[in-house]
Amino acid sequence: MFRRVFSTIELALQNQGENLSYQNPFGAKETTTFNWLANVAPCFPLKADSVQIILEPKHFYDTLIGLCKNATERISLVSLYLGTGELEKKFVDALLTNENFLKKRLVVDILLDFTRGSRFEPNSRTMLLPLLNKNDVTCNISLYHTPALRGALKKYLPNRYNELLGLQHMKLYIFDDTLVISGANLSNDYFTNRQDRYFIIKDRNLTDFYCGFINSVQKFSLKMDKHNNVSLCKDWNVSPYEGSKSKFVGQAKELIEDYLSHFQNNSCNKGKGYDTWVFPVFQMGQLGIEQDSMVTTAILSEADPKSVLKIATGYFNLTDQYMETLIENCKARCEILMAHPKANGFLGAKGLAGGIPFAYSLIAHEFQKQLRYRDQQSRIILLEYLKNGWTYHAKGLWYYPENSQMPCMTMIGSPNFGDRSVTKDLETQVVILTENKELREKLHRECERLYDHGILAQTHRKVPVWVHTFVTLFRSYF
Repeated sequence: MFRRVFSTIELALQNQGENLSYQNPFGAKETTTFNWLANVAPCFPLKADSVQIILEPKHFYDTLIGLCKNATERISLVSLYLGTGELEKKFVDALLTNENFLKKRLVVDILLDFTRGSRFEPNSRTMLLPLLNKNDVTCNISLYHTPALRGALKKYLPNRYNELLGLQHMKLYIFDDTLVISGANLSNDYFTNRQDRYFIIKDRNLTDFYCGFINSVQKFSLKMDKHNNVSLCKDWNVSPYEGSKSKFVGQAKELIEDYLSHFQNNSCNKGKGYDTWVFPVFQMGQLGIEQDSMVTTAILSEADPKSVLKIATGYFNLTDQYMETLIENCKARCEILMAHPKANGFLGAKGLAGGIPFAYSLIAHEFQKQLRYRDQQSRIILLEYLKNGWTYHAKGLWYYPENSQMPCMTMIGSPNFGDRSVTKDLETQVVILTENKELREKLHRECERLYDHGILAQTHRKVPVWVHTFVTLFRSYF
């Protein structure tokens, strides 16, 4: 299915307003440029008051705690990992005190990454064991294992380095009919002083869709039991790290594509008072699913020449395709906000990881050189986020139409627009389009709040010699 996404996008763009087989859910001039989205991604229409934007990490944490305590039917938690500190322990305790969980009326599905969740001890798995010990009937803990980590690599690659090959990187937190989508993981920094983005969307159809998707990924992930052992899930007989890699990839891809195909042509109604539309998109490069990167490329390419795109990434390592699209095909003004080295979460890390902030500066510097060489430096501006005592992890995109001070579209989720996001990790984000003035104002305030801490990037920094070699050899791994 997804190898046809690009041709479907092209056909939809050619036929906007001409071919009645293509949906036209939007009524405003500023949103009709995105009509093609309704034909390439699942569409969930809703009212703007169903969307809430959180601005602070502490508010994000408090929201999750409250929802954990009060959910009555289902909880689905999808993250890279769960931390091991006191805040994370209180997070688990909030689930353990939920009466519906204790009475086995609440279904809890948790999906983390196998390598990151198993790193050292204590780790995510040991943190979650109390849940299974209390209730292993309606609680399911799954660990996605990349098919790239196998054989000698699995046997000899040490912790942290084995994570370079591929991760479960999606961040979805579902409580009954409420979705919290973010780029933030479940750990102390993301609850205190690491700036990210956080949207709350209340919609039963959307949460049903994402819960079904999560269950599909769980089927080819490893299942953990209350003794901290892992095994293949019932009715799944292909290991991600033993046997045939192509067989695992083929069956996992087929499972995901079959699930998503049921929603490909779902209704994208503009009636019934709907003024906002949510389009989930996915990227699973190792499984051959590339919907998110294709949609992102199309958005960059089709932006109106008089519009403004504001693009945020915690780690500046845009793919060659995104860079080329921005320089050659995109005509909009672009302001790219990335982490200043002092706001990079890898600053001060041990070993090779400590050089990653320098690596991002080097990549940004080379990109700026390209902008100057191709006379695009006045249209594409690089900014660095710097806030005393904070690190920066926000990512996404805002689209400001011509002559508008407020965006009508945003993208929010887990991708960083880099090689890892496109080729190695499991990613998802949502494209949110709105014609509602109040929600557009909220999107603008959220964007401006981040950009207020942006300073013009000065990427010509002294970089250790070994980092140049590191970037050349391993750029696609970080």
